[in-house]
Amino acid sequence: MNFLYLKNGLKEIVNKYEVFSIDLWGVVHNGISLNPLAIEVLENLKKNNKEFVLMTNAPRPRKSVEIFLSKLKFNKGFYQNIFTSGDAALNSIRSNTHGKNFFHLGPKRDLDLFSEFKEKKKNEINSADFILCTGLFDDQENNLLYYKKFLQNHSDKKMVCTNPDLIVHRGKKKEYCAGSIAKIFEKLNGKVIYYGKPYPEIYENSIQKKKKVLVIGDNLNTDIKGANNMNYDSLFIKNGVHEDEFKNLQHKNFEKIFKKYKVKINYYQSLLSWN
Repeated sequence: MNFLYLKNGLKEIVNKYEVFSIDLWGVVHNGISLNPLAIEVLENLKKNNKEFVLMTNAPRPRKSVEIFLSKLKFNKGFYQNIFTSGDAALNSIRSNTHGKNFFHLGPKRDLDLFSEFKEKKKNEINSADFILCTGLFDDQENNLLYYKKFLQNHSDKKMVCTNPDLIVHRGKKKEYCAGSIAKIFEKLNGKVIYYGKPYPEIYENSIQKKKKVLVIGDNLNTDIKGANNMNYDSLFIKNGVHEDEFKNLQHKNFEKIFKKYKVKINYYQSLLSWN
């Protein structure tokens, strides 16, 4: 096993890295409240003049994430560090990369993602050039079978997925994300273009090349796989999206889970902490 448990916290290895890419949902907050230990990490990174980016697979612009975080009493001084998958997708919509008009598949709360492109949104999927998936419809949040039926006659269109995550936990409640719909679409032989972790564009837009980077996240499919794709070191937070899989497992048995997801890690903690 080539990974270490950071029993003395992030400060144990902080001087080995120049940049820290830190996941928001699942590490810094759980959708309901902030993790005070993670906030302490951010404060200490700033005190030590360490560069960090708060990278999130949120299907919305950074401004919308800022509004959400303000409700959790997040430090506004860290807002400039935020990068979202939604922002990465916006550039492709501006330039008509995937076509001019789109059908929005997702909840109403994501409408602000394309507020500047209202004229490109079509109310009927047959009238659209591509499908813009930000999540699940408000009235079909738990029924994945619905989307298989809904999309089965539209696999000739491209789908733009603005959040590759399959699930998140809002507190203790599991919620499906756009990535789950994208996987259904792929099984229908549809083509999906992903924006966000683990795909390179979001890292290339937020982190300077040739810097020693540590990626911190709780999702093996996105955070850790993204780190592996970019040849960055990683710190896995196990009490996040994969908490149930690691429950009651000893350190020596962690390797089989990492092999299952075809990833490697360098370090892990239960929760991100400084000490």
